[in-house]
Amino acid sequence: MSKSINTLRSVILLAAIVFTINSFSQNKKNSRWRNMIDTTAKVANNMRCVDSIYKKNIKTVQLRDASFEMSQPILNLETQGTLVLNFDDFDGGTKNFMYTFIHCNADWTPDDLSTTEFIDGFADNVISDYKFSFNTIQRFTYYYVSFPNANIRFTKSGNYLLKVYEDGKPDNIVLTKRMMIYENKVTVLAKVKPASLVEYRTFKQEIDFTINHSGYAITDPFGDLKVVITQNNRWDNRKQGLKPVMVKDDDLIYDYDEENVFDGGNEFRHFEVQSFRYQTEYVKSIKKDTGGYHVELLTDQRRSSKRYATYTDMNGNYLVKVQEGTNSETEADYCHVTFFLSSVNVFTDGDVYVFGAFNDWKCTAENRMHYNPARFGYECTLYLKQGYYNYEYVVQKPNETVADQTELEGMHYDTENDYSINVYYHPPGTYYDQLIAVKKLNSIKDR
Repeated sequence: MSKSINTLRSVILLAAIVFTINSFSQNKKNSRWRNMIDTTAKVANNMRCVDSIYKKNIKTVQLRDASFEMSQPILNLETQGTLVLNFDDFDGGTKNFMYTFIHCNADWTPDDLSTTEFIDGFADNVISDYKFSFNTIQRFTYYYVSFPNANIRFTKSGNYLLKVYEDGKPDNIVLTKRMMIYENKVTVLAKVKPASLVEYRTFKQEIDFTINHSGYAITDPFGDLKVVITQNNRWDNRKQGLKPVMVKDDDLIYDYDEENVFDGGNEFRHFEVQSFRYQTEYVKSIKKDTGGYHVELLTDQRRSSKRYATYTDMNGNYLVKVQEGTNSETEADYCHVTFFLSSVNVFTDGDVYVFGAFNDWKCTAENRMHYNPARFGYECTLYLKQGYYNYEYVVQKPNETVADQTELEGMHYDTENDYSINVYYHPPGTYYDQLIAVKKLNSIKDR
């Protein structure tokens, strides 16, 4: 009996020792899981890692480099620079808005870094700067904040999601905006040319590039390297999943015939409404009533069968601007802008949308056009702040995520487009995608 008890005690003691050893050996892994749980807790169930507005009272959300009004929200990790976020709140008065950041993978899913691992400073900060609208029919409060600042600096490169929430409740989300922080670890040589395939040559643009990583070790370029190409800062039609077709010393060559090809599209349509006192080009009428200002644009025609015509545009961007005032941020008013696209036929295989940076390149119920049989065309009215706008008409088919511009706008190789090649690297033993290079190029300047 005594011998059995001693044997049982030995087994229990051995099991305890094994458990203790395993616990210590898993310490780092457990810590990593705790970090992932901490990060996941910050991502509300209804939040999407995209540019999005969650409150109807929030309008004209902009995130840009402080040095240029129409720039992409991207910072260099070493020099940092400054990004500015601003938006209008139609509720007026003042509110308790706060902001925080979530670090994301190359595919814009949250990674398992905790906030303390990519931010030096406070994880959550108050948006304390605001101004009230002045001399406008539409009253609003203009909020703005710049960063990095005294309370926050970034310590890791990669994709970031900026989240603004209200009343100290992280789940009470107001808006989200994408931004990126990059490092200069590798060199990207790139050019834009006509598509290599004969059937695409006159209307598609091909982006060929080479990544030179001399002095920077990349263990597995086929598994640990991720490349994303965007056109005009759109994310819905991005190209990703590309692998090197050839490795030559320190050069990774990406020379595809089809996988890196974009529709050339067309130059963007535009209109200007910096003043309500006179009608500018493409503006048919400006009226004012108890509901505010109403701007009707001239009738647009389908361009898919027309010859290409070159003119300078902003590649889908927009600029808030008022002529009769000194501060466009608070003195630019809002107006109801009506778009009309002439079309004898009704599209049965998809919906038609007004599309551009002003609505974050998304197809939503707000910018969906409705067919007016009395006028034989599609129309839509949007509530926009005064300024200069680029836009186009797109068709989105059911169950598809990429908006098609070719149906209504046509596509040409000669079209001027901006491209960005983002290179992400996930070194072995690390837990996030580093953004090690960003290459900007233009279809006209970089042929």
